[in-house]
Amino acid sequence: MSPNVQIAALSGLAIVLVALAIYIALRVHGTPEKRERKRRLSVNRLGRLGDALITEVSESIIYYSYTLRGVQYTASQDVSTLRDRLPADPERLIGVASIKYAPNNPYNSILLCEEWSGLRMADRKAG
Repeated sequence: MSPNVQIAALSGLAIVLVALAIYIALRVHGTPEKRERKRRLSVNRLGRLGDALITEVSESIIYYSYTLRGVQYTASQDVSTLRDRLPADPERLIGVASIKYAPNNPYNSILLCEEWSGLRMADRKAG
């Protein structure tokens, strides 16, 4: 085989190996949505319960704060993939809620996942 053919064959093999590595990496790590779902379910399964205060709700994000062992945490959760679990009027969520947090990383917390909800709806009566 001539050197040019060898270089072309090795280049082709390198391209195939890089493409295979990228494919494997994406399958293992998944899309950002799959990674977030996996994180939520892990916190739900292994997490501890705590109390939080929901301070603001937007179309797809809930902002909240909580205190654990004397440390104040402020966090948010993207709930765009969980919209079907929210009330029609998200403002009703502002107030006290329950959270689950990872014991080894208390900043890793959730208000809501596919299998659990710590949301409580505030009773907003007119008058």
